[in-house]
Amino acid sequence: MAQKTAELRVDFVSGAVAHRLRFGGGRGQDLPKAMGLRAGKTPTIVDATAGLGRDSFLLASLGAQVTLIERSPKMHALLADGLQRAHDEGGQFREIVDRMTLLHGDAKDLLPDLGAEAILIDPMHPPRKNSALVKQELRQVRDIVGTDDDAAELMRVALACARKRVVLKWPAKADPIQGIQGCSHQILGKSTRYDVFMIS
Repeated sequence: MAQKTAELRVDFVSGAVAHRLRFGGGRGQDLPKAMGLRAGKTPTIVDATAGLGRDSFLLASLGAQVTLIERSPKMHALLADGLQRAHDEGGQFREIVDRMTLLHGDAKDLLPDLGAEAILIDPMHPPRKNSALVKQELRQVRDIVGTDDDAAELMRVALACARKRVVLKWPAKADPIQGIQGCSHQILGKSTRYDVFMIS
């Protein structure tokens, strides 16, 4: 019998997100380094493609004020629900999500008015081989948000709006997005790389 697919939900309080919060490695992790979080420096961040909100939650847990933008109404609703449950949990979780602001709309329209120091862009990636769990969850997200065919256009808007840097989260071995300038430097992980574009 086919196994029923678990309904997708945004959960900041348990599972992988809570584990990463406790054992992730703080500002030494690749994402915070790429976004410019270091001793004495905590930029204001816009996560222009919020998705499940996990990267935003990590950055907020390290002290950053993070604005999440999600254009899919269903994904936005899932995020709003997850943020509310984390707020209701109280304690550390409430403290973190109080640094997170969720907006509904197209980042290309919203970014010019936000004045972000650092912008994170994590488009729907080309499909890749990974664990069944990740594939199932990513499939569910892809079914909701579709493919980000306008990723290059979003990157161009972000590069025009960010005050300090834009970071593109992308599969480690994937080709660069066509039609945008080369990055300043990269931070390479096992399966993911961060292309960092410094704004001069």
